[in-house]
Amino acid sequence: MSFIHGDGLSDVVITGENGTIDGQGDVWWNMWRQRTLQFTRPNLVEFVNSQDIIISNVIFKNSPFWNIHPVYCSNVVVRYVTILAPRDSPNTDGIDPDSSSNVCIEDSYISTGDDLVAVKSGWDEYGIAYGRPSYGITIRRVTGSSPFAGIAIGSETSGGVENVLAEHINLFNMGVGIHIKTNSGRGGLIKNITVAHVYVENARQGIKIAGDVGGHPDEKFNPNALPVVKGITIKNVWGVKVNQAGLIHGLRNSPFTDVCLSDINFHGMEGPRSPSWKCSDVFGFAHQVSPWPCSQLSSQEPGSCAI
Repeated sequence: MSFIHGDGLSDVVITGENGTIDGQGDVWWNMWRQRTLQFTRPNLVEFVNSQDIIISNVIFKNSPFWNIHPVYCSNVVVRYVTILAPRDSPNTDGIDPDSSSNVCIEDSYISTGDDLVAVKSGWDEYGIAYGRPSYGITIRRVTGSSPFAGIAIGSETSGGVENVLAEHINLFNMGVGIHIKTNSGRGGLIKNITVAHVYVENARQGIKIAGDVGGHPDEKFNPNALPVVKGITIKNVWGVKVNQAGLIHGLRNSPFTDVCLSDINFHGMEGPRSPSWKCSDVFGFAHQVSPWPCSQLSSQEPGSCAI
């Protein structure tokens, strides 16, 4: 059970004058590391089957697991929050909208041990059976740092993720700046994702879009349930001290399509060596991208890319 938990609620406000909710998660992290946990770890805040929620002006720190987790929710606003956890704390995602719609996340600072914001929608056969997508999600004016991703989609996306806009994002000391991740067995449609106006400083990878990320809940998943990824637009990105510009790995039997990159500049760690791209099983279009990306990204007419 999450520390703050609600099921079937409407009109919920969690706010304060930047007071702190401390999950004291190190007890849980240590049990997880020692493999002595008999149960999953709780989130710090979780709402299920709820609507009309505002979370604002609070500091959340040291969650045992994910920090803020709206699942099967609609009309959720998270703004002016600070989310903190040590860089080595396991699975301390900042905000994870999960099979939820009409979500706004804005004007917040997140520094944790896992993805800052990750949009999800169910895990393998269970998410496919429930079939509830995440859609209508806006993420803007978020700043933070993490050894994992700044803005993430997935990897649990079996219900589908559509119509996501992330813009004006500032990321420092990152694993990956922008990470769209799924896997065979997930199924689900990831469509109409736009990420724009991003600054990344000191990252292992600038952009990663991959179809081979994440584990499975059990052995009952269908390996032929392939995800479909289409309509990914990433534009106006500036990166410094970025080790590798990008990696895009689609699936051989379900290539990623309409991947549109424009006005992206990644600068390497030092010297003239430019960070590189690696691509496979992807079709798309690139415009004013430096270093110049893979040949697969000039493999379609720009008409499908609203650049």
